[in-house]
Amino acid sequence: MAPPPDRRISDCIGKTPLLRIHLFEDEAPDLLVLGKAEFMNPGGSVKDRPALRMVQEAQRSGQLGRGQVLLDSTSGNTGVAYAMLGAALGFPVKLVVPDNVGEERRQLMLAYGAELVLSDPQEGSDGAILLCREIQAADPDRYFSPDQYNNPFNWRSHYDTTAVEIWEQTEGEVTIFLAGLGTSGTFVGTARRLKEFNPAISCISLQPEDAFHGLEGLKHMPTAIVPGIYDPSVADRNLAGPTGAAYDLARRLAREEGILTGHSSGLALWGVDQLVEEGLREGVVVLIFPDGGVRYLSAGLYGAS
Repeated sequence: MAPPPDRRISDCIGKTPLLRIHLFEDEAPDLLVLGKAEFMNPGGSVKDRPALRMVQEAQRSGQLGRGQVLLDSTSGNTGVAYAMLGAALGFPVKLVVPDNVGEERRQLMLAYGAELVLSDPQEGSDGAILLCREIQAADPDRYFSPDQYNNPFNWRSHYDTTAVEIWEQTEGEVTIFLAGLGTSGTFVGTARRLKEFNPAISCISLQPEDAFHGLEGLKHMPTAIVPGIYDPSVADRNLAGPTGAAYDLARRLAREEGILTGHSSGLALWGVDQLVEEGLREGVVVLIFPDGGVRYLSAGLYGAS
């Protein structure tokens, strides 16, 4: 018997399925809504894609060398991806996360062996970014920081994979694409490539409607440190949505279709709901489900509604 191929967990990232969503069929029976199930990546989120690409490019260029520590700030999902890749590919990982990050994501990062530094929870992801910069500046030779908010390989990962998969999986029939804004890499990279395939595709970005929201991982751009990779000109529209409605739609998806997703998936569903309310009745809508709901159980997302 031939030995099995040397396949690592990092080789399993990408090629996630599109799931048909039925929540809007009463109002719009001719509208095909498809959710890209990024929670089926091995690290459990869409962030596996950019984390892998940023690490690979850093290793190729020598920026992430032997003995160096990968250091970055994260609200959780990219940190889980970094930690998984560090364990799989053999480099130490140190992550700066807000102290109020969900318990499930905190435990996942620790399970993979990452070191955590906790930042002021009142300062959110912006506080983690600033503390991360301080740590790196104090010992620049020890650390390599991918700097996910400003690294072009973040959005390039989606340009090269996520968008191509969506185009092929819909056989080029996608008409509308929606995704939330965190680092903005998922939306910017995917939308740019889809527009190259067909400029008529409507690309819609989503963000919380105010600074004090409960949608972990998403940014309210007017009040946040704006990522360097964010390009608002890519979007045909930008919708700002409420936390409560996003939670409600995530719960409906779980209870009516058996798909357990996180907060940002709920906001994407709210975006589709808005389009339907405006009169959208046909087409092929693709939205990103960035992660699964298991890592939000302790945060009350799936508590009594």
